[in-house]
Amino acid sequence: MTEAKVLIIDDDREMRVSLCHLLNSAGYDTQAVKSGAEGLEALVAFDPDVILCDVRMPGMTGLEFQSKASETSHVPVVLVSAHGDIPMAVTALQNGAYSFVEKPFEPRRMLGILKNAIRLKRLEDSARRLQHRLTELTDLERVLIGDSLAIKTVRDQIFDFAPSAANVLILGDTGTGKELVARALHDLGAAPASPFVAINCATIPANSFEEAVFGTKENPFGIMAQADGGTLFLDELSAMPLETQGKFLRVLESKQYQRLGDPQPHAVSLRIISATSEQLTAKVADKTFRDDLLFRLNTLTIDLPKLSERGEDALLLYRYYTRRLSALYDLAEPELSNEDISALLAHDWPGNVRELQSVAERRVLAERRGGGSVRLAMAGHQQPERPFPGTLREALAAFERELIGRAIQAENGRMDDVAAALGIGRRTLNEKIVKLDLDKEALLSD
Repeated sequence: MTEAKVLIIDDDREMRVSLCHLLNSAGYDTQAVKSGAEGLEALVAFDPDVILCDVRMPGMTGLEFQSKASETSHVPVVLVSAHGDIPMAVTALQNGAYSFVEKPFEPRRMLGILKNAIRLKRLEDSARRLQHRLTELTDLERVLIGDSLAIKTVRDQIFDFAPSAANVLILGDTGTGKELVARALHDLGAAPASPFVAINCATIPANSFEEAVFGTKENPFGIMAQADGGTLFLDELSAMPLETQGKFLRVLESKQYQRLGDPQPHAVSLRIISATSEQLTAKVADKTFRDDLLFRLNTLTIDLPKLSERGEDALLLYRYYTRRLSALYDLAEPELSNEDISALLAHDWPGNVRELQSVAERRVLAERRGGGSVRLAMAGHQQPERPFPGTLREALAAFERELIGRAIQAENGRMDDVAAALGIGRRTLNEKIVKLDLDKEALLSD
């Protein structure tokens, strides 16, 4: 993490000096002011990553500052409060403050809260930049959305390969967008108005594969005839029956094919783009795929990255799909919270972009009930209703439960570190976990 900036707002000069010393020693760049009014000015001039603000100050309280700052900024505000100010701090948290630290504070806990606040602020900044980036996408970028080096390399290859008549083999896991790449190669090629015919080799029964592809004397309009003059896209190439592979090889070599039951050869002119999620070299080794056919089909190769290898592209894709799907269903576009950002970036995405699109659709549909989250969309269900606490005791318990849960997740379940981050003893922490009925294992599995 690059050097972060912390704005300190406190009317107590000694507290300002003490906080500056602590944070500067921890590697933070600080600016300290003595009032909320000065804090609003510094918010613009200093552009902090997080704000540390006292609750009780003359002129403008910390709560009033937090409310005014939230109108123009999304910088997280951490409130510093005396024990008697806890109900006030709970109100501020409900109004959007990030967290609060009770005086006298424990330095490790203070630094831990600031670190997490800065991390989430930077994630949110990334999401805002990516959202702005959506408005600047070129036509090809709208097909293959992303700013990662891996996806930029794929776009460059498409531009390079599209004008060529050479066959292309696209490699990539399920859901990485192989057909999108194939269509982009066709659309950017020399004859975009010519036919583009796609077949999934895994969905055609082996006993009728040749009939479907080459046609018959009685039914001459097979896939080969439909694609003549254009592009034939063979998805799941590894599933092509071995007995059919030799006939495909002859088509590539002679530019002719024969329909079943028809001895007359028919000329064909097409470009073949293939795709597979399997390692064809292994199938060549076990004699279930012809090496000479593979050599004909992989003249040019494009290797698609997994979504988990594309970093913040998941945020840009999620924004794109939620915007498009919200318009489709005539629903409000869901806001992207810090917890949503963390979930999107932490997920492994075994189903890649296709899985992310499904998550985005479930999240959009949850807006019909007025709420939801990315984590719940990943789990495939919607946000349960959360009743507003009726008493201060219930509100404090809810806040403690949320704070301790976050600390357990942030420290990966290391309970000594959790206790230190919260500024309480290990025994007290254990008692609170039991009292609040917190499930440590469930928190760590989220």
